[in-house]
Amino acid sequence: MRSIGEMARDGGLSASALRFYDRAGVLVPAWVDPVSGYRWYEPEQLEEARLLARLRRAGMPLADIRLVLAGWSSADPGLVRTLLRAHLRRLEEGLSDARREFSALRALLDHRENAMTSLRTAAVRLSVPAAELAAALDAVRFAASADPGLPMLGGVLFDIEGEHLDVVATDRYRLAVARSGAAGHEGQREQVVVPAPLADAMRALIDSEGPVLLSVDGDRVTLEAGDRQAAGRCLDHDFPDYRRLLPLADRRRALVEVAALRKALITGSVRSGESGESGAQVLSVLRVEDGGTVTICADGDDNPERVAVNREFLLDSLTAGARDQLILEIGVPTAPVAIRRPDDENTFSILMPVRLED
Repeated sequence: MRSIGEMARDGGLSASALRFYDRAGVLVPAWVDPVSGYRWYEPEQLEEARLLARLRRAGMPLADIRLVLAGWSSADPGLVRTLLRAHLRRLEEGLSDARREFSALRALLDHRENAMTSLRTAAVRLSVPAAELAAALDAVRFAASADPGLPMLGGVLFDIEGEHLDVVATDRYRLAVARSGAAGHEGQREQVVVPAPLADAMRALIDSEGPVLLSVDGDRVTLEAGDRQAAGRCLDHDFPDYRRLLPLADRRRALVEVAALRKALITGSVRSGESGESGAQVLSVLRVEDGGTVTICADGDDNPERVAVNREFLLDSLTAGARDQLILEIGVPTAPVAIRRPDDENTFSILMPVRLED
């Protein structure tokens, strides 16, 4: 007989998925140890596990998968073929609907772009404290996207409004925001997306405590520090409206010791989540206790207030927070997790939650 670990390895399903399919009555182990609760499978169940994995990757509902597995080894596979054809037809209809919606969206975007004029009608020139700008770039740079298919996210947004310069980066799975003071700009809100290499060059230029000069003229942005400067063209793309993604109220807040939390994340229990464009999803599952303590949930903990995040991304956020203590804000499992500095509410990062595998 095969252990659950061997079944997971050879069948293309995680151990947690096998436990779920057992509870759902889809793939029930041949024997369960009454003492340890450990699951064992017959060798012929390996084919069923591989079939199940394929059907789930194809997005087939569990109710249909049950019927497919029930009819797979029968003398008459007609029901199985009918179910497969019906699911393929649903997928094709869904793709057709999606194509129509995207065509409509492209038309709306074309109309919007043709109607727009440049938001920058005049050159912008402002003074920014060097140390604050350096700290802001350090706090957000980790979240910039490296995906060539998303060029609008391959840089750092400089959002200038009043006496503030907000520096923002996101790769869709995480978002980081930091604020610096600014002086000399009294006009309307201005936004420019600085390419990541130019943002890095600007950061390398800042090595003093005095102010630096930031200027935007058309599609060109320049940072001057004394007699040195870093300059280049802005990205010709619109940056997402990040303010709509900012954390909401009604969240549990916990003040955490960064070193202790980092150790708990590295040594604690991990899970697997849905595969995505962000790569391998090694997840840590968190919840905040009533007393304000953050717990790394063990496998099998089904607390409804738990939330799963990419462990590597959370570790990056702790490093970028640059404090011995940080505040974690956790809401419902489908809401982003926020990491804030206790002494600076305007510098923070948020992580998108990840759905745990079945």
